[in-house]
Amino acid sequence: MKIPTTAPYGSWTSPLSAQRIAAGSRPLAAPQIDGGSVCWLEGLPAQGGRVAIVRGRVDRKDGEGGEGAIVTPPPFNVRSRVHEYGGGAMLADAGTLYFSNFADNLVYAQPPQGAPRALTAEPLQRHADFALDRPRRRLIAVREDHSQPGREPRASLVALPLAGGAGVELAAGADFYAAPRLSPAADQLAWLAWNHPRMPWEGSELWLADVGRDGLLARARRIAGGPGEALVQPLWSPRGDLFVVSDRSGWWNLYRVQGDVLEPVLPMAAEFGRPLWVFGQAMVGFTGEDEIVATYTIQGTSRLVRIDLARGSAQPLETPFTDIDELAAGPGYVVALAASPTEAQQLVRIAAATGAHEVLARSVDELPDASLISVAEAISYPSAGGRTAHAFFYAPRNDAFEAPAGTLPPLVVMSHGGPTSMSANTLRLSIQFWTSRGFAVLDVNYGGSTGYGSAYRDLLRGQWGIVDVEDCVAGARHLAATGRVDGARMAIRGGSAGGYTTLSALAFHDVFKAGASYFGVSDLAALDADTHKFESHYTSYLIAPPGPERERLYAQRSPSRHADGIACPMIFFQGLDDKVVLPAQSEVMVEALAARGVPVAYLTFEGEGHGFRRQETIVRTLEAEASFYAQVFGFTLADAVEPVAFVGGRAPRAARG
Repeated sequence: MKIPTTAPYGSWTSPLSAQRIAAGSRPLAAPQIDGGSVCWLEGLPAQGGRVAIVRGRVDRKDGEGGEGAIVTPPPFNVRSRVHEYGGGAMLADAGTLYFSNFADNLVYAQPPQGAPRALTAEPLQRHADFALDRPRRRLIAVREDHSQPGREPRASLVALPLAGGAGVELAAGADFYAAPRLSPAADQLAWLAWNHPRMPWEGSELWLADVGRDGLLARARRIAGGPGEALVQPLWSPRGDLFVVSDRSGWWNLYRVQGDVLEPVLPMAAEFGRPLWVFGQAMVGFTGEDEIVATYTIQGTSRLVRIDLARGSAQPLETPFTDIDELAAGPGYVVALAASPTEAQQLVRIAAATGAHEVLARSVDELPDASLISVAEAISYPSAGGRTAHAFFYAPRNDAFEAPAGTLPPLVVMSHGGPTSMSANTLRLSIQFWTSRGFAVLDVNYGGSTGYGSAYRDLLRGQWGIVDVEDCVAGARHLAATGRVDGARMAIRGGSAGGYTTLSALAFHDVFKAGASYFGVSDLAALDADTHKFESHYTSYLIAPPGPERERLYAQRSPSRHADGIACPMIFFQGLDDKVVLPAQSEVMVEALAARGVPVAYLTFEGEGHGFRRQETIVRTLEAEASFYAQVFGFTLADAVEPVAFVGGRAPRAARG
């Protein structure tokens, strides 16, 4: 047995280099079953971050060869920009692929043995969430029309002929549409709609209409929903019954639609849905005429269940996975994206009868050795106002090293985006990058996060910048008080809304000694002025409706107004093509801190938007952040990386001398 080398926390040598993480990780998304094959989207960092459609066998066994073949040629980038966050960018049917191309916003059809052919011609019209209407040879899609300068994009449901052309409008009038779903007989169309100022998880509506012989909709009627009820994932059974997931009970549960009545299928204190940030999400599917397989979340952990509608029974399906999402159903099985504390995200095929699974594709080519893997520990701890907050704690782990006796590890607190997102206890190399070097990590599911019911998600109503910050601060203090981390070396990091939480924690509390903001929000008023349609009224929920009180709260909670409260070093990362959080949000903070002599670093990236996709960007940001913490916390980084340059040439005090 090899004796561990004694070295300070943070300075351990790790084989998990930034290059290995960036090159070996390929995000998977949107699996769809197409006959005997399965198609999915795969991010390709080495190809400039483009997203491609991959096709593989739906019953491939390990050892039978490759995991799948890329079928959309470069430079096609299969992404939709509807709502800016996209999703629902492709549909596979009988070997033909239909997809939205990111560069020109056009919809393409690609036959099994041919090149992609454009079905639309107007780049100012974006499309997503496709449904195939076979009898009428057309696609039904959500359209977002940007052709009127100075006005909000117009939303509608449209039919796009497979022969090409402008298409026919089917439904309009609502501010937003999603999930058009055609019945098996192609005679009815269901969809979701909602209006300003609500986000879809604050209140949405389920609509149903008849499809006439002319292909137009008739007798459109609202079936359920409205303010205070969030609906997701309408779906049809093979028999032609309509189902939907609603949070009317306080939890996202599955219901059967009977006229204008929703009948609960399996009432549980569990979440069978997630916030509709992107199109095409699926957690429920039919594996037979009367059989459903669904994934649900309890306390941030996923489980799988088989529901027999005829018998009214449910059977848990045991799997090793703690996060299961984006489920697609076939006869007697489902494919889904799944991960566990020791397995990175995979595309798996799961038998509906037994829960037995086989791996179809992996997001990571080579997993780290078990001696490097820090397994998440679910913790709950007291926060402000008597609340209980939830998080996953990762202790430092690298069996080749041990820290000097009597020392404690530095802590990195992660504040996720959304802010309605959810952190899962799964293997993510981006976390193991830190723990294998001797950092502890706390991944916080603060009040407002999904996976804990509507009441927990609603804790952020009017409290953004308060509850999320308090829960992150309380988590760090809890770990320091219990002797698990060094309270003098705690940092916080986050992106987008998580960047706002990070900046607020640093501006209004003195717990953290360093911070990293990835395209974070700093000015709430500027966010309203600059952001896109989908989120343009989100702060009415998160802060307050328009009026003097909101203006007061904006001034009170905007980190840019309180930059003088930040005394610790900071690093900012920003994509210059970001249309969700504009670069000015980072620049105003960098300038304010630099003017006061606070050590600050600012890294920008051409061609990157809201979320980094390119391999070289991922490498640079990881290495720069590691260099930043090494300088702030006063240890020598084992990696040979380009040091971070601070604005004005200033360096953190811990690195001087």
